[in-house]
Amino acid sequence: MTQFKALGLSDPITASLITMGYEKPTPIQEITIPQILGSNQDLKAFAQTGTGKTAAFSLPIIEKIDLSRKHAQALILSPTRELAIQIARNIEEFSQNMKELKVTAVYGGANIDEQIRSLRRGTQIVVGTPGRTLDLVKRKALSLEKIQWLVLDEADEMLNMGFKEELDKILRSTPKQKQTLLFSATFPKEVEQISRNYLQEPLEVSAGQKNTGAANVEHEYYLVSDRNRYPALKRIADVNPSIYAIVFCRTRRETKDVADKLIADGYNADALHGDLSQAQRDLVMNKFRKKHLQMLVATDVAARGLDVDDLSHVIHYKLPDQIENYTHRSGRTGRAGKKGISVAVITNREKNKIRPIEGKIKKKFVQKMVPTGQEICEVQLFSLIDKIHDIEVNEKEIKDFLPDIYQKLDGLDREELIKRFVSIEFNQFLSYYENSRDLNGDDRPERKKPGDASFVRFYINQGKMDNLTPARLMGLINECIRKRDVEIGRIEILKSFSFFEIDKSFKEDIIDKMNDATFNDRHVIVEVTSGQKKTRSQNKRNKWGRKNSKPGGDFSFHGKKGKKNKRSKKKKR
Repeated sequence: MTQFKALGLSDPITASLITMGYEKPTPIQEITIPQILGSNQDLKAFAQTGTGKTAAFSLPIIEKIDLSRKHAQALILSPTRELAIQIARNIEEFSQNMKELKVTAVYGGANIDEQIRSLRRGTQIVVGTPGRTLDLVKRKALSLEKIQWLVLDEADEMLNMGFKEELDKILRSTPKQKQTLLFSATFPKEVEQISRNYLQEPLEVSAGQKNTGAANVEHEYYLVSDRNRYPALKRIADVNPSIYAIVFCRTRRETKDVADKLIADGYNADALHGDLSQAQRDLVMNKFRKKHLQMLVATDVAARGLDVDDLSHVIHYKLPDQIENYTHRSGRTGRAGKKGISVAVITNREKNKIRPIEGKIKKKFVQKMVPTGQEICEVQLFSLIDKIHDIEVNEKEIKDFLPDIYQKLDGLDREELIKRFVSIEFNQFLSYYENSRDLNGDDRPERKKPGDASFVRFYINQGKMDNLTPARLMGLINECIRKRDVEIGRIEILKSFSFFEIDKSFKEDIIDKMNDATFNDRHVIVEVTSGQKKTRSQNKRNKWGRKNSKPGGDFSFHGKKGKKNKRSKKKKR
């Protein structure tokens, strides 16, 4: 009897797990599988990325599905198409001995007509992204009336990506009598709100501590100047000859730039970002999974749901704006009980982001020194020696060539042969790092505090109603002004408009470039705001305990020509 069978799973499923190499359940699987099999109670489950959440909710659902019925009985929602595809593939593998079970993945970027045809042929499990799922519901191609299980996987990320409205509409379309399973790596207040609104007296389970980092991951940082960020990345790669890593960037443009540089410098690397078609994304991911690529350069969104084993490193080319994203990034490594390293390349201005992350993941970062050229050459030399020593010689294939080889190398003694073979690959490192400079440290001052005189506060006519989030606003700013090292201060996302602070040296860039932009098909309006001094009469009213109707006092707005337009209290932004 396998350990999975002891949890209550049937022979066809356990046989599939044995074929796939599953030996024993993970802690989250040990908790959730018997609970879902034996109860219809809603479940709120916390587990870190890479701890087997997909099997934790899909195995018991597969076990309980009525194979005689061809309508959708389970709906699994995920934040990205990569994760939706991966979950659907896993379910197909888990149910390989249950030919009657059908699963359909629905997501944007693919032919919707083909997805509709698949749904009409009959499917018991639907895995989808919120946007495409809602679209199919509106087209009446997907009926949720008979859903018995609703799974919200990576619920925190779905909210971070602005899918709250879609989630609300989908959840309202499902029957009241169902089992809702909410899985998340972190539990911010927005996820708790979803739980309160849509789960009925849920059982809360956890495999690990909430909002903390994975136990098997070490966290390191290298302090460099911004101009040395890419050279430092190269040295980190070179000092780890067997590196197998995801390099996280903040924008699509930065992702392309870093990947292009790595490829030009001879590394087996490629980029994964939102501009790629689904076919291109699949091609890149297949190469990475087969380890034909050593480094995959990706944005946070593109890398969500990547199920890749044995990653040695996660490298943060730049730290994310939200701590939860760091947790998700670092959780890509150190999976299934293996060790992993999460590396951040930071400048002085980013040092203040380290402590909040440490508080969240309950672990300390260790500062590492960027390796010198001599250290890299030493590591590469002995890596090459080990490779030569451990290589398996195929006598059968090379024996016909050996006489000619012996003749060509005649006259070279053992020591000379060793020197020449080592030099074939090693010379490039000796040449490149011969006069290498020290990259450690950042001679620029640390990041200024938001709200001081060096920042300018802006109004933008986009808010929560437009699905604007701090991460999306950062992306919009970077895409518009196309300059590196932009200092961003406080960000305040309100219902229909928002405020953000930018280093005053970028003031004109923001006004000139962002006012020509669009966001979610709406024209962007950005204006400078400035606090006004209170009048004597206002101070007198405040003395009697009356407060201004709007927080922060009144504001005036400055357009491109510097004209002041006083804000009307009746006018809504």
